[in-house]
Formats: sequence, structure tokens, C-alpha cells
Amino acid sequence: MDEPKQRARLSRERVLQAAVEVADAGGLAGLTIRSLAQELGAKPMSVYYHVAGKDEILDGIIDHVFSQIELPSADGDWRTELRRRAASARDVLRRHRWAISLMESRTSPGPATLRHHDAVIATLRAAGFSLEMTAHAYALIDSYTYGFALQEAALPFEGPDTVADVAESIMADFDAEAYPHLVELATGYYFKTSYDFGDEFDFGLNLILDGLSAALPADRSSVEVVPESTTSA
Repeated sequence: MDEPKQRARLSRERVLQAAVEVADAGGLAGLTIRSLAQELGAKPMSVYYHVAGKDEILDGIIDHVFSQIELPSADGDWRTELRRRAASARDVLRRHRWAISLMESRTSPGPATLRHHDAVIATLRAAGFSLEMTAHAYALIDSYTYGFALQEAALPFEGPDTVADVAESIMADFDAEAYPHLVELATGYYFKTSYDFGDEFDFGLNLILDGLSAALPADRSSVEVVPESTTSA
């Protein structure tokens, strides 16, 4: 018989950490006050003492996810900083796949979330992007990063060692002559190159950064990067 979990003093931080662990194990569908209380070895009413309900839990665990992503520095090379930040975001989302759909959905962002957004904006502004191009660049990079993480999580294979087996089983169920280009790509490239879908991340990200570089003004000194005052002098 399993020994009951040792009950330590509850805190908001401990409740949220347990919520992350429950979500990691069973997804958001398995995250309830009851399952959280069971993970903590506590009663459901004890959990409510530290969090008001499911919305506060979701806000808290998304903030926890943002806190794990490396912040870019406005003092560094903007391409290097944003590439590092995107790679870190992808790694974090691979550990917490349930978070992908929630990253930008919460209306009560926590301090780690706000700090993260501010650092990315600061890096883009320091690079010389206008406010309009900063908005475009941020949306483009995040759409790509989150979208890639979502697609990567949904693939029926993981790593180059399983691509051929999965692809061959799929191809066995359709007429190869009806889809010649699909067969050509699979047999002529995927099967012969130890193809790893994960390698596509850097390729696509570099294309995006190249395009954004081309959008920078020739004379970056003409771009005001100091935060604009919201009050008149």
C-alpha cells in the first residue's frame, strides 16, 4: 500500500508548482481543484485558501511558464538575443505542451509575463524598429514560435529515428501513383537524410530575422527608441 504524501505547509507558490506538475502529467483537462488537492495531499478547501479558482490557477501557471523563458537583452545584438529567446521559448513549450494555447490568452498577466513582453519590446526598439515595426516583428516571431511548437507537439513521430517508420506506415495505406510528389519528397529526401523536423525551426526563424533586418531603416539613428511619455511637458 502506498504511503500517504507528507503534508507540508501550503503556499500559493507550492499550489501553482503542483498545478504545473498536474498539467504536465495529464494536460489541462486533468487539472481540477480535486486533482490539485490530491497532488498536494490536501483538502480542496485548503487549495481555495491560496487561489480563488481555476482562472487564478491558469494565470499563475502561465506566468510560471513565462518565467522559465530566457529574456533577451536590449544591450546585445538583437538577432542573437531574439534567436536565443525564441529557442528558449520552444524548449519551455516542449516541456509544458499544455501551455501553447494559453500563452497569450490570459487577461490578468503576472509580473514574469509583463517583464518578458517588456524585454522583447525593448530589444526590438533598441535595434531601431519603429513602434509599428516592433508590433509587426513581435507578432511575427511569436506566431512562428508558438505555431512551430504546436505543430511539433502534434507530430506522430519524434526525432529522425522514427520518421521513416511512421512515414512508411502512412504511405502503405495510399496509392503511391496518385500522390507522386509526396512520395518523391519522402523517398528522395526524408528517408535519405535522417530528416529531423526540429531542424526546420532555425531555418524558418533565420528567414524571419533576415526579413526583419531588411525592414530596418538605413539610418537607425533616425529612429527614436526612448519610451514615449504619456503626459505633455
